Order: sequence, then structure tokens, then C-alpha cells
Amino acid sequence: MIVPDWKTPRRPEREEELVLPVNYLLRAVRRKLWLILLVVILCVGLTAIYTTWQTPLYTAYIKILVGQERGIVADPAQTMNLQSLTATMSEAVATRPVAEGAVKRLGLRQSPEYVLANMSAEPLEDTQFIEVSYTDTDPERAQRIANAIGDEFSKRVAELSANATSVSVTVWERATFPEGPTSPNPVRSGLLGLMLGGTLGTGLAFLLEFRDNSWRSPEEVEQVSGVPTLAAIPSSDRVWGSKVKEKS
Repeated sequence: MIVPDWKTPRRPEREEELVLPVNYLLRAVRRKLWLILLVVILCVGLTAIYTTWQTPLYTAYIKILVGQERGIVADPAQTMNLQSLTATMSEAVATRPVAEGAVKRLGLRQSPEYVLANMSAEPLEDTQFIEVSYTDTDPERAQRIANAIGDEFSKRVAELSANATSVSVTVWERATFPEGPTSPNPVRSGLLGLMLGGTLGTGLAFLLEFRDNSWRSPEEVEQVSGVPTLAAIPSSDRVWGSKVKEKS
């Protein structure tokens, strides 16, 4: 037992005075390192199990070019107009008529709503390109549907063209067979589990250390009380243990 020369430890008068030093935090991490590692291992393990149970998803991409019937316009003003129109055209890709046409082209069992839910279209900034993606559990089906979407959309735009100077849509880059699943990503999931486990473990270690009111060294007593320690009385276990050793 450690006895300071003041019976009542000094308490901070204001909350601002209660500042945890760096050595206190490092000491808390060192004492509860086993707990932090346990939480990290648990989080990474749960993440790995969850990743294993997930169904792999594959994504196929196509690129659509927005231009004119007589070629790409070189006039900067007209080019800017086409770039602005590209954003509107990207919204038209992910619509029910296009999805219905793709389903009929391939004779799919999936509904147009299902196709729309797994499709996305985004205009590429400062270009006349639209990137269309389709995600499916079957990589070959994802490729076929993505290409069908591009063909159906370009066909419908061509049918709406009224004259030779109207806007045209061309599938510039067709979808290829996906090389690997886009989801789940084991590496990304493992890193997220590692970060989450480290954060939770460290926070739990600090919480347990902060709630522990016991004093383990004269330095801690001096830090809390604000006065120097005059004497330290060993615990009864140590005293009786040393006497037993002397008698033996």
C-alpha cells in the first residue's frame, strides 16, 4: 500500500485541468494490449466469415459516345452543348424502355425492374462519353446484358432522330468478360475489420483504464494527489510471503 503525506487526494477544480498525459495513454495500451489484440482478431474473423458467405457479384462496363449523325463536331460551342446533353442522355439510359428492350433482345427471365436495379449510367466529366455498368451474379450474363443495353439505347436514339444533324449515340467500347468479382473484396473487408477492431479495442482499453481507480506506483499517487510520497507499505501478501521464505 502506498501512503502519500496528504490524506485526501487533490481533485481538479475544473474539468479543463483533467488532462491525460501521453505516458498514461501509452501505459493503458501496454497493459491492455492483449484485449486490443483479442478485439482485432475477433473483428477480422467476423469480417472474413461475412465475406465468405456473400455471393460474388460481377460488373461489366460499356462506354457510349454522344455525337452527331455526321461525325463528332469540332466547333467548341457545339462540343460544349453535346457535353451538357451527355448528362441528360445518361439519365435516359437507365429507363424502363431501354431495360424492356434489353430483356426482349436476350429473352431474359428477369423483369425490367430487376435490370434497372442492377444498372447504372454515369457521364464522364468534360467528355461526351457515358459509362454504363451492369452487375450480376453470373459474369457472362452481366456482359451480355451490358452490351444489350448499349445496343438498345443506340437503336432508340436513332429512331428518334429527325434529320441528318440530330444527335447520335454509338457504343464506343463494348463490355468484356469480367476478370473477377467486384464484390466481395476480401482485402478491403480485411482492412476495414482491422481498423474497426483496432479502434474498438483501443477505446475499450482506455475506458477500462479510466474506470480503474487503483494506484500501481508512487508516481501515480503523486500525479493524483499533487504531493510527494513519503512512504510505501508493501501488501500483506508480500510481507507474509517473505516471512515464509525466511522460515523455510
